[in-house]
Amino acid sequence: MEYDKSAAMSGNCKLNTMIGIASLMHFLVDGLCICALYLMVNNFCIAEAFAVFMTYNVLAFMTQPFTGIWVDKLRNKHLVLLVSCISLALAVLMTALVVALPQLQVSLTAVMSVSVLLGMGNSMFHVWGGKQTVIKKGNDMRHIGVFVSTGALGLAVGFVLCSWALLYIFLLSICVLGFIFVKMELDMKFAQMTEVKGSESDVNDPESPSWGKAVVCLAIIAIASFVLFRSFVGESISSGIHKNNLLLILFAAVAMVGKMAGGWIARYSGIVWSTAIFILGAMTCYFLKSEGMTTVLIGLFLINCTMPVTLYLANCLLKEREGLAFGILAAALIPGYLLANFL
Repeated sequence: MEYDKSAAMSGNCKLNTMIGIASLMHFLVDGLCICALYLMVNNFCIAEAFAVFMTYNVLAFMTQPFTGIWVDKLRNKHLVLLVSCISLALAVLMTALVVALPQLQVSLTAVMSVSVLLGMGNSMFHVWGGKQTVIKKGNDMRHIGVFVSTGALGLAVGFVLCSWALLYIFLLSICVLGFIFVKMELDMKFAQMTEVKGSESDVNDPESPSWGKAVVCLAIIAIASFVLFRSFVGESISSGIHKNNLLLILFAAVAMVGKMAGGWIARYSGIVWSTAIFILGAMTCYFLKSEGMTTVLIGLFLINCTMPVTLYLANCLLKEREGLAFGILAAALIPGYLLANFL
């Protein structure tokens, strides 16, 4: 009995370590992508830079539902991580070539090719990481929040500290951590540790009723619509503020902490009450954002607290299609971002 308890604790520790690795890689992947893009478009005009970033964002986020369908059907999930790492490595190599060779610097096609590779690599990584988190921890909001949280800080660090040295550090770290993750995954399979959801799965992933397809579709549309709304509010709440490097890092850190905390708060306080408080508090801060920086920071924290909750609900609706659930909600972020910036 003691042996079984020790083995279970050891297995759960390994799962937590793997989720931690995936979360750290999320930070690194987003940081690498933004760093590579800014190194390329440094001398571009505004229109060209906008086209490059839009190409990247559309491929990185709007393709995630399709990536999710593919990942859900794939037996060997670690192949997705492998392809993602290869895409990112090729993108870094091409970034170096574009900047080093004058004839490529003036070629928007070459730069767009890098954006495509970065977008594909990012799309595959996000869906892979989101699905791995749900599979390994039984749709636990706490762990979902941890995984999704680190990307915001990665974007800020990649932008503020953008350099070739940082780009190569990001790439090397991604490759090393990816290798460690895959090795741990294969070791667990060889050890016949097939029950990967952990001891908490019975509590965190309750049996959901057999809803009809129409109900599920309407519920997913409602959740995705809220994610669009959340993206709009999150982007709008800090609009009009001149963001220096320190503020960018601060805003990203607050968003990261909000995503992390939201899963824990909702898990122990209940989804309905906690989400209602998150939304009402965030909207109050949104309308009072002119009152000062503290109001803006509190609003950013509260609106980001809802992220793990929406992912949890989508996973409940789309059982065993976690990649699709993650991809749909990720795609919903872009329209909200565009509305906030161009309305």
